[in-house]
Amino acid sequence: MLEHDLRNTIALLTRTPASLNTLLRDLPDAWTFSNEGGNTWSPFEIVGHLIHGERADWIPRAKMVLQFGETRTFEPFDRLGQQREIQGKSLPQLLDEFARLRSANLDELRAWNLKPEDLERRGRHPAFGAVTLSQLLATWVVHDLTHLHQISRVMAHQYREAVGPWTVYLGVLQCTSHSSS
Repeated sequence: MLEHDLRNTIALLTRTPASLNTLLRDLPDAWTFSNEGGNTWSPFEIVGHLIHGERADWIPRAKMVLQFGETRTFEPFDRLGQQREIQGKSLPQLLDEFARLRSANLDELRAWNLKPEDLERRGRHPAFGAVTLSQLLATWVVHDLTHLHQISRVMAHQYREAVGPWTVYLGVLQCTSHSSS
């Protein structure tokens, strides 16, 4: 297993917008606006969620760690904040917005010239208590990977019946959750 390394973090975070763009741009709406039923999210909504995270989670919380340490608790994250982000927008607009926000956030992160001791600084999460900047940044990466997995699973779900008996061999159709509630 890898230990957290800021260069590896930035390398992966840089690629998420292009990966989403390649997978989703110009697909028929049946792929991008469908979900798994009930209160599940479509790929369109997931991109909105990622945008909301760029605005309200990763860099704002990292700034709090660097400025206030454990003396101030992070603002709770609105896990449904994407509803505001997606209103009146098309998927291409969201993909472009996500790419722009991610680029700006990574430029800011690079400009901080963080040292190993900075990565060990602690902040205060509203549910978890003390967390390090390193943990926050590693979580940003795994959050991206979680939602890339979720998008793949939601899209595969659209052909759940169409694949017939092959369902038993397709692991993505066996997966039932991308994260705990």
